[in-house]
Amino acid sequence: MDFLYPLKFNPIFKEKIWGGNKLNTTLGKNLPLNKKIGESWEISGVKDNISVVSNGKLAGNNLQELVEIYMSDLVGDKVFEKFGIEFPLLVKFIDANKALSIQVHPDDELAGKRHNECGKTEMWYVIQADNNSEIVTGFKQKINKKQYQKYFQEGRLNQILNIEKVKEGEVFFIPAGRIHASGKGILLAEIQQTSDLTYRIYDWDRKDKNGNSRKLHTELALEAIDFSVYDNYKTPYKKTKNQSVSILECEYFHTNILNFNKPIEKDYSLIDSFVIIMCLKGGLLLYYKTDKEQVNHGETVLIPASLDNIIFEPLGESKILEVFIP
Repeated sequence: MDFLYPLKFNPIFKEKIWGGNKLNTTLGKNLPLNKKIGESWEISGVKDNISVVSNGKLAGNNLQELVEIYMSDLVGDKVFEKFGIEFPLLVKFIDANKALSIQVHPDDELAGKRHNECGKTEMWYVIQADNNSEIVTGFKQKINKKQYQKYFQEGRLNQILNIEKVKEGEVFFIPAGRIHASGKGILLAEIQQTSDLTYRIYDWDRKDKNGNSRKLHTELALEAIDFSVYDNYKTPYKKTKNQSVSILECEYFHTNILNFNKPIEKDYSLIDSFVIIMCLKGGLLLYYKTDKEQVNHGETVLIPASLDNIIFEPLGESKILEVFIP
């Protein structure tokens, strides 16, 4: 069998009522004309939205086919053992030109019971934020289900929600059950479980182009919400140049950030997982075996588990996210 190589995929663009044009202006995506594109699904194993390879000899094959053929060579032994042919992560870029709906995602148990699917735990990395941009994440005061329902029914939900001012480089962990919403003017990288389950709680009384309100999932959300209050909703991390820094680790994924301006050698042999690279700034040449692949600003690449030794050579000042299964 031919050896695998770093894989690029055709982005899957999602038109959204709140979408804008930063995926083009900031990340260089070639967006369809006259459409409000809110999301670019970079690598997806979600049913009916499975990514298709765009580079090299495997171009035209989809991700699920590749996992079936290459198995642990592509995803790693432990990952294949646990997830089989389902790719376990969905990574995307989000352009919130307007506020997203206030929403919540179910955990594995609830999603399994209701939908026979996995839950949705995710993280956001803020790539760019306009002045005074805000994110809703969790509650700012102790509350129970009954009190929450009263605030909701009286249209006073915003009085109990935790709202954070945001800026470039900040990280937000959004475990299943945490109520959340991106405000307007924010460009995000999102890493999450392979799931598209969202319970919409409130959508700012918006109407679509046909004058219809978007569907709400008030009752479904109620059982999913975590009513706890937390000390800190931002995820702190240290900023170090020319070495990978862990910015978030949970049971579903581990994300590092690498700000670098000199070549970095990587030995991935111990992690037993594929690695996803999301290029947020600059670009890089990715050297593997006897070949290389150029990764440009705004591109995402899947490094197969069988490629242990990699060299990242930056094209100027560069920044990437490194994502893998812990």
